[in-house]
Amino acid sequence: MPISDKFHDECGVVAIFAHPEAEKLAYLGLHALQHRGQESAGIVSSDGLSLHQHKAMGLVADIFTEDVLTPLRGSIAIGHTRYSTAGDSALLNAQPILVQSNKGAIALAHNGNLVNAQSIRQRLESQGSIFQTNSDTEVIVHLIALSREHTLPDAIADALRRVEGAFSLVMMSADRVFAARDPRGFRPLAMGRIPATEGHSRDTIVFASETCAFDLIGAHYEREVRPGELIVVGPDEVTSRFYSTSAAQSSCIFEHVYFSRPDSVIFGRAVQTSRENLGRQLAKESPVEADLVVPVPDSGVTAAVGYAAESGIPFRFALIRNHYVGRTFIEPRQSVRDFGVKLKLNPVRSLLEGKRVVLIDDSIVRGTTSRKIVRMIRNAGAREVHMRISCPPTISSCYYGVDTPSRSQLIAANKSIDEIRDYIGADSLAYLSLEGLKRACGEGEPTHYCTACYTGNYPTEIIDVEEILPAAVRR
Repeated sequence: MPISDKFHDECGVVAIFAHPEAEKLAYLGLHALQHRGQESAGIVSSDGLSLHQHKAMGLVADIFTEDVLTPLRGSIAIGHTRYSTAGDSALLNAQPILVQSNKGAIALAHNGNLVNAQSIRQRLESQGSIFQTNSDTEVIVHLIALSREHTLPDAIADALRRVEGAFSLVMMSADRVFAARDPRGFRPLAMGRIPATEGHSRDTIVFASETCAFDLIGAHYEREVRPGELIVVGPDEVTSRFYSTSAAQSSCIFEHVYFSRPDSVIFGRAVQTSRENLGRQLAKESPVEADLVVPVPDSGVTAAVGYAAESGIPFRFALIRNHYVGRTFIEPRQSVRDFGVKLKLNPVRSLLEGKRVVLIDDSIVRGTTSRKIVRMIRNAGAREVHMRISCPPTISSCYYGVDTPSRSQLIAANKSIDEIRDYIGADSLAYLSLEGLKRACGEGEPTHYCTACYTGNYPTEIIDVEEILPAAVRR
């Protein structure tokens, strides 16, 4: 089976305003954000009068063929690529969510998790609301529709004040696009612009979870959507308002450790810089005499570059990743040991034989995959294997949009570092310190991070863990 002992990415969102091929730019933006969710994808577009939708299970490039995109032709579009963190893995939960309401047709795409969604949903259902999905995102749609505010921007602001947790949202009506982040700024959301060209009289305004989407569609990064901010892009102007009082910023530090692409700017900071710093800091804190620094691809590559640069130990790609592994495959009838890992990774024996290896990865979740990789490297002839992890031990689940196992399944919550080292079979094991992590990612003004997965200290009240993350979803 493919390697699954990793934290799963959350979701990616994109929005395009005022472009003659908005649906194609949304498709390209989602393609750049595919790493944030590989389960389902959808696009809603507008021709100025009505909204058109297509969504399906699968990968972006497989879903959106030319025949599918043609009926979506419009000048406004939003898109979403999903990995389920709240709500089942099913087409009914694929986004964007499109509804007809008393405020007109609206569509919404959401990255994050709401920690009070279940209590709101129970209250609304008792008052007669009928839900079409079991995703927490639909709660926001109902709150907008039920708001007593008279304008759609006011209704959106009213709804967002009532929900708690993590949300970076893009929304649209027939002639406007809306973008908002929660007051603590858990999840990233960036704003960009494509300058007007000949034959196209106005600038195109774009939003995306990561700036790597801007690079593909030719947009210039302008700024982040600020925590607690609601931006409205309409036919005549772009307006901004803060719908909520300020809260302590708690941006997810794991975006810099693992989730975001290295070529993105997240929370105003280059991910590549943070990851190289993680590796450099790790080398300072946990040096070891060795012959090679080897990353676990792709998640450990950038930190390994930093570790090698700081330590002076040569960097080598001694684990080769097969990038063409699909979701399904035929396993040999005779069981092959560690087949799932071997399907994705293969060691370069000529580099590893007789060598002392520093193996760099971003995290250890259950420990099963790390154990197989260490064994694979030893079997390829390595004399010593020293595991180095570019973040602290993960001891707590995330309730803000990351699909993490329950605490009972997190190896660092249940074993000491020495016990984990023995379990994975490494000669030594060291994690980056929490202070080292914050320093590497530029903690301080203006950025403050959520580190609850490493400390268990959550920035919001967690109302009901079992209801927020049902057992079927907490893989």
